[in-house]
Amino acid sequence: MIGKLVLTLGGCAAAMARHVIYIRRSLHSGDFSVHPCVKEALSSGRPVVALESTIITHGMPYPQNLRMAREVEEIVQTNGSVPATIGVLNGRIHVGLQDEELEILATSKNVMKVSRRDLPYVLSQGLSGGTTVAGTMMVAHKARIPVFVTGGIGGVHRGGENTLDVSADLTELGRTPVAVVSAGVKSILDIGRTLEYLETQGVCVATFGESREFPAFFSHRSGFQAPFRVQNEDAAAQLIATQPPNGCDFSFSARSLALQLGSGVLIAVPCPQDQAASGQLIEEAIQLASREAREKGITGKELTPFLLQRVNEFSSGESLKSNIALIKNNARVGSRIAAALTQIQRGRCGRDGSPRHENASVATSPVVIGGINVDIIAKARDATMLDGGQTNPSTVRQSFGGVGRNLADGLSRLGKAPFFISVMGKDEHSESVLRYCSHMDMSGVLRLKGHNTATYCAVITGSGDLALGLGDMDVHQQITEQYVSGFKERLRLAPLVCIDGNVPVSTIQYICQIARDQHLAVCYEPTDVDKASKPFLSDSWRALACISPNLRELRAINRTLGHPVPADLPSKLEDVVEAAVTLACPLLKELHCVVVTLGQHGVVVCGRNMGGSISLHPATFNKNAADGLCAAHYPAIPVPAEEIVNVSGAGDSLMAGLIAGLLAGEATDDCIRMGLLSASLSLRSHEPVSPQINGASINAARLKAQSWPVAKRWKLP
Repeated sequence: MIGKLVLTLGGCAAAMARHVIYIRRSLHSGDFSVHPCVKEALSSGRPVVALESTIITHGMPYPQNLRMAREVEEIVQTNGSVPATIGVLNGRIHVGLQDEELEILATSKNVMKVSRRDLPYVLSQGLSGGTTVAGTMMVAHKARIPVFVTGGIGGVHRGGENTLDVSADLTELGRTPVAVVSAGVKSILDIGRTLEYLETQGVCVATFGESREFPAFFSHRSGFQAPFRVQNEDAAAQLIATQPPNGCDFSFSARSLALQLGSGVLIAVPCPQDQAASGQLIEEAIQLASREAREKGITGKELTPFLLQRVNEFSSGESLKSNIALIKNNARVGSRIAAALTQIQRGRCGRDGSPRHENASVATSPVVIGGINVDIIAKARDATMLDGGQTNPSTVRQSFGGVGRNLADGLSRLGKAPFFISVMGKDEHSESVLRYCSHMDMSGVLRLKGHNTATYCAVITGSGDLALGLGDMDVHQQITEQYVSGFKERLRLAPLVCIDGNVPVSTIQYICQIARDQHLAVCYEPTDVDKASKPFLSDSWRALACISPNLRELRAINRTLGHPVPADLPSKLEDVVEAAVTLACPLLKELHCVVVTLGQHGVVVCGRNMGGSISLHPATFNKNAADGLCAAHYPAIPVPAEEIVNVSGAGDSLMAGLIAGLLAGEATDDCIRMGLLSASLSLRSHEPVSPQINGASINAARLKAQSWPVAKRWKLP
C-alpha cells in the first residue's frame, strides 16, 4: 500500500520542479533575508541551528507559543549554537527572526502554514506564515544550515492507506540533506507506516540515547524499533558529517550525500521521562479528536493543528506541557549536535573553508573569555571624600568595561584580533555595548533575554584611588561550560587563551581540562580578591600557564592553597616587591610565570630563566626546559595624579599590551614595556582602554624613544 502512495504522489514531479525553479530564484533575491547574527555565524563557521515557525503560528496557543519560541532560542544559544528561526513575513523568507518578528508570528491570526508547495504563492502575494518541517528544511539547506530542530515531524495519517494523506515532511527528508532532530513522529499519526515510508524514501533514522525504540512524541514508547541508534551528540554528529565532494565550505550534509543519495537524517530524541505524558491518556485523546475530525470533515493541512488542539483539550493540557518539554529538550540536544558537527568539519577545513592538509598550519587568533560591563565612573574632585550620606562634587561618566572585554579591546586595538566569548543581557545596554565595540569580534558574545547586562559603578577619589565599587554581575554566570564548549575548536587552535575571574568555576575547570589535554597556553586574570581563587579550589590551576594577579589577589590565592601569607601587606616599594616575589614562588612549581601588577609601583614578573631572560612566549611553556627561576621588577611610567582620569582599565591595558607583544614574538622586556605604555595611556583616558592604544602609539620606535627606568632582576632559589 505504501508503494501505491509513492507511485500516486510521483505524478506531482513536474509541478514541484517548477516550484523549485521559483524558490531557487527567490532565495537569491530580495525575497530572502538572513539575520546578521546568523549570516556572521555561517560565514565564520560557527554552529547554527534552524528552527521552524509553524509550531509558533499553528502548534501552540498564545502566549505559550511566544514564550516557548524565546526559551528555545535561548537554549540553543546556551548550548553553543546560533538559533535561526525560519519564517515568512510580508512575502520575504527570514532566516533568523528579531524578537518583535517572533511576536508578530505568535500573535497573528491570519498567517499560513508554509510548506515547499506554498512558498511561490506566499512570496508572490506578499503574505506571512510559519514554515513547516518541509518548508524549513528546504530553506535551511539553501542557507547552508545543516541541523534543524523541531518538535515532531509529520507523517502518514491514520487511515492514510485510504486517504493518501501523507505529510510533505517525509518526501522532503527523502530529498533534502538536512539533519532533523525531533521527538519522532507526532502521536496523532500512524507511526508504523511513517517509518515504512521513510525507509521507502531512503531516510536514515536513528534514535538518540540508550534505546532503539522509536519515541511516540508525547511519550517514550511507540512499540516500533528504529533501524539505528546514536548514543550521544558526538555519535550523532559523526552520523551526519561528511566531507563535501568539492572541498570544504562549511556546508554540511548527511553521509548519504557522499554517495550522491541526497537524503536527510532523522534523529529521534525521546521526551524527558519525567515530563512525558501518559501513553494511554494521549491515545484516548487522539481517538476522540480523530473521530471529531472525521465527523466535521476536516482534512489536509488543517487536520494536524485541529488534532493537536483537541488532544491538548482532551488531555487537560498534559499534551501541551509535554510538547513544550520535548521541544526544549530537542533544542538542547540539537544545539550540541550542531556544535559537535562544526568541530568535525573544522578539523577537515581551514578557516577560509578550503580543505586542510595534514601538515598545513592554520592561522588562528587568541581567545578571551570573560565579562562585559557597563561602567559608571564617578571621580570626586577632592582627594578626601565626605561620608555620612553627603554629596561629593564629582564628574560622572558612562563607559564600557569588564576585564575580559578590556583585554579583548586592547588586543584588538593592537592588531591581534582576539575571538571574545562572553554573555550580556538582551537589553538597551547590550545595544550600546555592541555599537561601542564595533572594532572587536563580538560574534562569540551571547545575548540573553530576561537577563541584565552587567553593570559596574566605581567611585574614585580625587587622587585617583578606587574608593568603592558596586556591581550587578549575575549574567556572567551564564558563561557556562555548555556555551563555551561550542567554541572548542577555536580554543584548541588558539595560540593563547585568556580567561578572567568573572567566569563560573565549572567553566574555568573546563578550560583547564582542555588546556591539559591539548597543551594550550592559558592565562588567568583573577579580576578581584573574591574571585581570584576560582581555579585554585581544585587541581585545575596546574594546567594554567600564567596568572596576572595584584598583590591582594596573589595573597588570597596562596591562602586558598594553604601557604603562609602575611596578615598585612606592605606599602614601601622594596617591601612590596619582596612580598610579590615571595608569594609568587610557591606557584612557580606548576605555572610558567606569574605577573604581579603593583599599580603605581609597576609590575613584577616571576618565571623561568631562558637564556638570561624571563620566558613569556607560549612556545616556551615548558616547565623543565629552563635554567632555574628568576624575577624582575619593572617600575611604572609616572603619571601625575592630576592627569589620572580612570584607573579601572589600567591593569587590563597592561596585560593587553604585554600579551600583544608576546604574540608578536617580542623580547620579554619589550612585552612588559608595551604593557606599561598601554597602561599609562589608559590612566589618562575616560575609557577603561584608551582609544589611543594602537600600532602607531605602541611600537618599537616609541619604545626606544621612551625613557625607561632600569628593571631590577635577580635569581630565585
